Amino acid sequence: MKAIVFPGQGAQFPGMGKDLYEQNPKAKELFEKANEVLGFRITDIMFDGTAEELKETKVTQPAIFLHSVILALTSENFKPDMVAGHSLGEFSGLVANGVLTFEDGLRLVSQRALAMQEACEINPSTMAAILGLADEKVEEICESISEEVVVPANYNCPGQLVISGSNAGIEIACEKMKEAGAKRALPLPVGGAFHSPLMEPARQKLQDAILATPFSQPSCPVYQNVSTTAVTDVEEIKNNLIAQLTAPVKWTQSVQNMVADGATEFVECGPGKVLQGLVKKISPEAATSSI
Repeated sequence: MKAIVFPGQGAQFPGMGKDLYEQNPKAKELFEKANEVLGFRITDIMFDGTAEELKETKVTQPAIFLHSVILALTSENFKPDMVAGHSLGEFSGLVANGVLTFEDGLRLVSQRALAMQEACEINPSTMAAILGLADEKVEEICESISEEVVVPANYNCPGQLVISGSNAGIEIACEKMKEAGAKRALPLPVGGAFHSPLMEPARQKLQDAILATPFSQPSCPVYQNVSTTAVTDVEEIKNNLIAQLTAPVKWTQSVQNMVADGATEFVECGPGKVLQGLVKKISPEAATSSI
């Protein structure tokens, strides 16, 4: 069985999507539609902008979404048995399996990006990657820091868990992780504590937008970051999508469940190859490739 997986923030690169735009008329049409929906020419930044310009949240998230979704919508024989996305990538997966239209998915991603940016400005915060420590130990250390907000945020693969929280909390946690034997406790160059309680203002705004958007029955199950299991119920998909902003991305568990449910092939659809590497660490026997 084939699982199509979609990357999240961090996969962007200058020039992303340019070949697709120039070589595929349908892709060009979709990119131009995106410029119209967003009210600015995101294609100019994607194709010719600098890495710095691409880092701006209102650009980064829609750019990755567009690259991923347009690849999916213009690929021949795009017939996944299941889909999943890492954080932002979940929205790409929901367009690919027919739950959201291209335009509605893009609008939600744009609103999500702006809401997250505002939440970051309200609560200065950050994230850090913890390498070489058992998930349980990372969870235990996070729980021990009661004076600050620090939580597990991204369960990327065994031995790689990203934590999220206040600036002071992450600093304390990194020291404690190193003392506990972590190979590395690496602060990340991000502007906020994604997938933590500090994203609550963004969650509330996104909830309003999601509840006002039509969702359709999926063509195949989506393994969502919050639940990690196959979901086809539209209301459950909505609720998980709303919860995702303040809940951890359980990527390790999602991939394990997809494999348990019969996935033997994982195809990454979007910029970069990060997810292929994570899948190989979670399930070495799985075949991986990219579109």
